[in-house]
Amino acid sequence: MAQRQTLDSCLQALLRPELFKDYGPNGLQVEGRPEVKRLCSGVTASLAFINAAVDAGADTLLVHHGLFWRGQDGRLTGWLGDRVRALMTAGINLYAYHLPLDAHAELGNNAQLGLRLGLLADARFGDQDLGFIGPAAGHGALDSLAAAAQAALARTVTVVPGDGRPLRRVAWCTGGAQGFFEPAIAAGADVFITGEISEPQAHLARETGVAFLACGHHATERFGAQAVAAHVAAQLALEHLHIDIENPA
Repeated sequence: MAQRQTLDSCLQALLRPELFKDYGPNGLQVEGRPEVKRLCSGVTASLAFINAAVDAGADTLLVHHGLFWRGQDGRLTGWLGDRVRALMTAGINLYAYHLPLDAHAELGNNAQLGLRLGLLADARFGDQDLGFIGPAAGHGALDSLAAAAQAALARTVTVVPGDGRPLRRVAWCTGGAQGFFEPAIAAGADVFITGEISEPQAHLARETGVAFLACGHHATERFGAQAVAAHVAAQLALEHLHIDIENPA
C-alpha cells in the first residue's frame, strides 16, 4: 500500500509531463482514495474499462487515453458524466499520460512496441522527438516485418508496399501518428509503422517508395501503460493488473 501522493510523485518523475506540449492534462484527472493498493492499467478510460476495474477491486487506474482533451465540451453530461460518476462513486483515482507515455525511452508505447518487434531505436524524429527510428535488425524484407507485427499484435496489418527496397532503417510511432510519415521519410526510413493510415499516406508510400504499415491505434498502444504501471507497482509494493478492452481501431 502507498499514499496517492507518493504514486503521483513517482509517475511525475518517471514520465516528465512538463517536457511536453500535449492535447490534454497529464497526471491525476479524477481524485479518489488517498491510499493506493491495487493499480489497474489499460489503454483508454472507457466505461467498459472503468467497470471492469471496479469489478476487479482496483482503487487506481493508469491509462494512455484519459477523459479530458483540448477543445472538447467539458460538461459532465452524457458519456463523460457516466465515466466520471462511475469513478467517483467507487472512489477510484484516474491517472492519464498521453505523449509522455508514448515517448519514454524504455517503458513507453514506442519502446515497448519496438521491443516486441525486435527493433531498437538509435535516433528520434518528428514533433517533440516522439518518433523512433533504428536498424531493421532481422527484418530485411517487408514481408518479415509485417508478419512479425501481425503476430505481436494479434491483428491484421494494413500494408502499403512502397518500391520493394530492402529494409535498412525502420521508423515507428504508435497510435494516430500517420502525420509522422513525411518526417520519417526525411529521417531516412525505408518503412514506417504506426497505428492508423489516412488517404494521403498511401499515395506518399507509392510515390516515395517508403513502405507504410498501419497496425491499429489501440493495438500499438497496449503496452506502455502496462509497462509503466508494472514498474511503479514494483517500486511501491502495489498490486497490479492489466485489463485490455478489445477495440477494432
